[in-house]
Amino acid sequence: MSGERLIKGSSGWTMLLTAIVLWLGGIALFIYGLIGENVWMAVGGMLIAIVAVLLVLGLFINGPNLSRVVVLFGRYRGTVRENGFRWVNPFSQRVPVSLRIRTFDSDILKVNDAIGNPVEIAAVINWQVVDTARAVFDVEDYERFVHVQSEAAIRHVASEYPYDHIEDDDLSLRANADDVTATLQTELQDRLEEAGVAILDCRLRRLAYAPEIAGEMLRRQQAGAVVAARKLIVRGAVSMVQDALEQLAAEHIVELDEERKAAMVSNLMVVLTADRSAQPVVNAGTLYPG
Repeated sequence: MSGERLIKGSSGWTMLLTAIVLWLGGIALFIYGLIGENVWMAVGGMLIAIVAVLLVLGLFINGPNLSRVVVLFGRYRGTVRENGFRWVNPFSQRVPVSLRIRTFDSDILKVNDAIGNPVEIAAVINWQVVDTARAVFDVEDYERFVHVQSEAAIRHVASEYPYDHIEDDDLSLRANADDVTATLQTELQDRLEEAGVAILDCRLRRLAYAPEIAGEMLRRQQAGAVVAARKLIVRGAVSMVQDALEQLAAEHIVELDEERKAAMVSNLMVVLTADRSAQPVVNAGTLYPG
């Protein structure tokens, strides 16, 4: 891979002043040569004026967070990052490369997650060129390279995780967005290293089931939420019933045999886990017939 090396170039103001002086001197020498009928003086003045024009062709302005990759006769000479009015060899090619932070907003991609469910995913990626030589020489078009590799990385990472939890300790796209984006950023950096690009940040901006299964998956999530809520209610009810029996026994409020305990547990569980308010029933009889 190529590697960036920095050059400063010369001050543009100094070279502009030099070019003006040479041009004026060359024109004066050319005129004096014509007046004195001195061919060599006229030719020398013309050559000096041409040199002055060539010097002007090497001038350029480098703005903030911009750089110029300098190539002279097919060889990389260096990169000018210094801002201002600069000058380099007028025969060199100067390729502008922006050093500003740029954002790539990916299209919404349809991908199968780790268990085969189709999901829609999109990401916003902030990136910056950090090695201008790699960006210009090692890939054909570094901006398109970033876009293509980013979409490929998004597809790959999305296919490595399920959309939602399969087991409680499994990572998922929906519940572990920070872990997923960290993995995405690491993979992107590995893919874009050869283009001299640094990934500064990436975030998922869209994550959803594909429309064709969204309705069914929503009902599945609702069912899972109901089951989880019921488990919590039952766990709490069992704890409350246990506390009630232990307190009754400890304070000797009432002596309960196993049958009465079973009836009391049944009644308390119904009251504590029912969807509706319990309707009291007055029992005027006894649990033991006859």
